[in-house]
Amino acid sequence: MTDQIITGAESNMKAKLDKLKQELSQVRTGRANPQILEGVKVEYFGQMVPMKQVAAISVPEARTLEIRPWDPTALKAIETAIQKSDLKIPPQNDGSGVIRLTMPTMTEERRKEMVKLLGKTAEEARVAMRNERRDAIEKIKKLEKERKVAEDASKKEQSRASGLTDAYIKKIDEALAIKEKELSTV
Repeated sequence: MTDQIITGAESNMKAKLDKLKQELSQVRTGRANPQILEGVKVEYFGQMVPMKQVAAISVPEARTLEIRPWDPTALKAIETAIQKSDLKIPPQNDGSGVIRLTMPTMTEERRKEMVKLLGKTAEEARVAMRNERRDAIEKIKKLEKERKVAEDASKKEQSRASGLTDAYIKKIDEALAIKEKELSTV
């Protein structure tokens, strides 16, 4: 019974960690990263589809993304989708069937702002992990009160929930450190 509680808490924590990593991957660092196009949808044959389904995305240089549509007729739709997105990077169409996005360089002030923003995002994820732990411990204590779990087993499972939370918070800190390093590298 308590295993289900711990397993549920762990799957929720994993989902929250995955969400954080996805958010971090979309933060622009001044370097080209195909993941910034994850949220961009292209209107293709009347349907909105993800960019990666209509084009190959590559990084030929550190600050340049290259987008090659599978179908040349989708070039204009891709260009329009990028312009409408919140990327704020103008697409460059050279007429050869390729769209290039050149990442703007970041100022030191902007880098510091981004690190602060990342810190807030990471703290929100830590709080979410602690809330999962609290919920799991409350459920375990409720089972103990109802005499469905022995006191020893309850303490052991509560400790297990705490250890799990600590492990996921450490993973959050590691992901944050990697992104901060990426941001500070010029």
